[in-house]
Amino acid sequence: MGRHSLPDAYAAQDSGDAPPRRRRTVAIATMLVLAVAAGTAAAAQSGLLTFSEPCDDSAVRLTMAASPDIAPAARAVADQARENEVKSDGHCLYVEVVARDSYKVADSLARGDKDPDYEVWLPDSDLWLDRAKGNGDGVPVAPGDSVASSPVALATVPSASRTLGWPGKTYSWAELVATVMRSDEVRLGAADPSRSATGLLALASIGASSDRQGGDSDTRVAEAAKVLAQRMSDGDAHVLETLALDSSGAEAGNPRRNHAVLLSEQAAFAHNADSAGSGKLDLFYPKDGTPLLNYPYALINEPELTTTESRAALRFMTLLRNEDSRRVLAQRGFRTADGTAGTSVIASAGGRKPQPYDASAAAPPSPAALQETLGMWTITVQSARLTTVVDASGSMATLVPGRGQSRMDVTKASLIQALTQFTPNDEIGLWEFATTLDGAKDYRELMPTRRLGDPAKNGGSHREELAAAFAALQPVPNGATGLYDTTLAAYEESLATYVKGKFNALVILTDGSNQDPRSISRSGLIARLEELADPERPVPIIAIAVGPDADREEVAAMAEVTGGGGYQVSDPAEIQAVILQAIMTAGQGGQAAAE
Repeated sequence: MGRHSLPDAYAAQDSGDAPPRRRRTVAIATMLVLAVAAGTAAAAQSGLLTFSEPCDDSAVRLTMAASPDIAPAARAVADQARENEVKSDGHCLYVEVVARDSYKVADSLARGDKDPDYEVWLPDSDLWLDRAKGNGDGVPVAPGDSVASSPVALATVPSASRTLGWPGKTYSWAELVATVMRSDEVRLGAADPSRSATGLLALASIGASSDRQGGDSDTRVAEAAKVLAQRMSDGDAHVLETLALDSSGAEAGNPRRNHAVLLSEQAAFAHNADSAGSGKLDLFYPKDGTPLLNYPYALINEPELTTTESRAALRFMTLLRNEDSRRVLAQRGFRTADGTAGTSVIASAGGRKPQPYDASAAAPPSPAALQETLGMWTITVQSARLTTVVDASGSMATLVPGRGQSRMDVTKASLIQALTQFTPNDEIGLWEFATTLDGAKDYRELMPTRRLGDPAKNGGSHREELAAAFAALQPVPNGATGLYDTTLAAYEESLATYVKGKFNALVILTDGSNQDPRSISRSGLIARLEELADPERPVPIIAIAVGPDADREEVAAMAEVTGGGGYQVSDPAEIQAVILQAIMTAGQGGQAAAE
């Protein structure tokens, strides 16, 4: 999109700025090049044309919805402009700045809520501009240039800083989070990535860093997401409230308090400005690059703005980017749009050498990468409803090479371990299957699919009851693999008991192919699953082929028609990791139920 032609005097004020990291241009309608009388154009464009009436009578009035962290700085610039009677096209410029959470504005615009009560938007990240687009039916948003920036880092209380080796020890994102998760002395918190650009950019950075490490990256990131979800704050305004006071404070030992939080440099700056001594935070800047909050300027519903309003909005953008405004922003802990900061900002925020606070910013994640991260987060932390269906055929008694345990024994241990990854709100049930298991049926329900936190009939919780049921699983002597009838019956039951607002799925573990000659055929099963699959009630099948005799192609064929997937593990001990990865993948594929 072409940049709108600014008046020469305004453009000159901004000519010294380095280009921002993610350069955007304002899409302004051609009505702004309306012909004006040649004798007055230059004066009007320079903002020098005056009128006899007072400013209040001739002012052009705008409202800006700004991210709460930058709203005070933007308000200070607006107030100074009003006091100095700064003009746009001869009209005094009056801008009212209101603090609005960026995610709330983005969601409102994406829904197409009519008649926004603001003409300008200043979110903390351009990822909200992408969200505001929605399906293209929302309120038009014309993006402009960034006016400031702030890197995302890890803030720690001093006791945690010492534990992690600050400032001399440096880490990548993946190393830093893994070290924190392994520590009994450091509890990590974050703002909800679905509501916080800081949280989402940090989680995307952790994922990218983990990918560079190789190995089972998806599972590591999902585990990190689970940990963060347990100590998650609703938004940026609340995450600092979760911090424990240092060792001298009364809250230091409170298990509900965090010692480290994912935070922007500017938020740490503001916190430290209001704190003293051990209440101040230290910042770790990961050595593989810190993403930037980049505060893009945008016009809202621009086709409905008058020429005077559009030009006044652009005038205010140039004011926010001039030298005086950069000083105002720096005084409140913001960097320039290209990520440059003075040492006083960094030191006040908690940065110190050799932490790489002046390294080049990390390349911004693509919208697709952010969407994938958000999908992973949503499904990893969303309450799940899973029915687990375990093969109890005689072949599950086969010993696993090098372990001295049967496939069933290792499978049970892996399932019990996987159970620890789920919250009390998750619902999990258990079926087993083998031919001749229950009369003419190849399957039997052992535990209903219920909340893990629900009380059990004989005391304890459903989680404890389910763990005991996993431990009691045994191979059925001479039992064969009755896979097809079991899959169909379990899928029909999962649809019938579907719970909206949860991630519903059917997890099937088998070490062989279907061996029941009386059952439905493979083609018949797939056709029936295709008929039953309901986009309004998505229940993906996650089918795991266990051991070398299992047929991955077979389980994949029946799983994929439901939006799920087929997996194979050579060692049943890998089941825990595969279940977590499969759930994440299904969530990224859009199978999570709508709230």
